Amino acid sequence: MAGHSQFKNIMFRKGRQDKERSKMFSKLAREIMVSAKQGLPDPAHNPRLRAAIAAAKAQSMPKDNIQRAIDKATGAGAENIEEVRYEGYGPGGIALIVEAQTDNRNRAGSDIRAAFSKYGGALGEPNSVTFMFNRVGVICYPKNRGSDDAMLEAAIEAGADECVSGDDIHEFIAGLEDFGAVRDALEAKLGAPLSARIEWRPQSTTLVGDAAGESLVKLIDTLEEHDDVQNVYGNYELSDALMAKLAA
Repeated sequence: MAGHSQFKNIMFRKGRQDKERSKMFSKLAREIMVSAKQGLPDPAHNPRLRAAIAAAKAQSMPKDNIQRAIDKATGAGAENIEEVRYEGYGPGGIALIVEAQTDNRNRAGSDIRAAFSKYGGALGEPNSVTFMFNRVGVICYPKNRGSDDAMLEAAIEAGADECVSGDDIHEFIAGLEDFGAVRDALEAKLGAPLSARIEWRPQSTTLVGDAAGESLVKLIDTLEEHDDVQNVYGNYELSDALMAKLAA
C-alpha cells in the first residue's frame, strides 16, 4: 500500500523523539482519557480504550499512570478534551493532516497555524487534503509474533485487506467497515496488538529531499512535539540522501 515507506520515515523520526518519555506518556494518557470518556471505562468492553492501553504498555507506561488517566476521564472534574483535525500543505506542496486532542481549541489552532507558517507551509480549510488519503484501520503486531507467511494467513482468515510485514512489525490493513471485526479476530488468534487504530494513509507519495525536505521534517517534528498533537500524516517519502543527512 502507498505510504508504507512513509511509515518507515515516521518511525525513523520517532526513534529520536522517544527520548522525551514524559511527553510521550502525556500523549498516551490523553488518548486513554479520550477513549475512556467516549465509551465504557472498562477496556474489556471498549476496544479503543483496550488499544490505547496496549499502546501505553508497549511503551512501558506504568500501570498507575494508565489507571490515573482512566480515573481522570471518568471521575468528578473530568477534563473536556476535544478531538480536532487540521489540514494543510507543507514545504514542497506536501499534504499534511494533523490530529489533535486539546482542551483549548483556539490555542491549538493558533500554534499549529504558526508552525505551518514558520516552515513555509500553509494551513488549509477542513477537507482540503483528505481526498488524497484513505481512511483505514491499522492493527500492528511485533515481528516476533509470527512469520510473514503465518501473518498473511492470519490476515486472510480475519478478513483484512492485506498484511504488510516490515523489519520490526506486521501491519494488518482493514477498511473502516471491517476494522472492528478484523481487530477482534486478530486479537482472538494473536493476542493483544501493539496498536489498533484508524489512520490516514496517502493514496500516493511524493519523494522529497534537500531544502524542502529539511523544512518539512522540521515542521513535522515541531507539530509532533506539541502537547496537543497526537498524529501527523503526510503524502511524502524522504529521500535516502536526506535520511542519511538526518541520521549523521
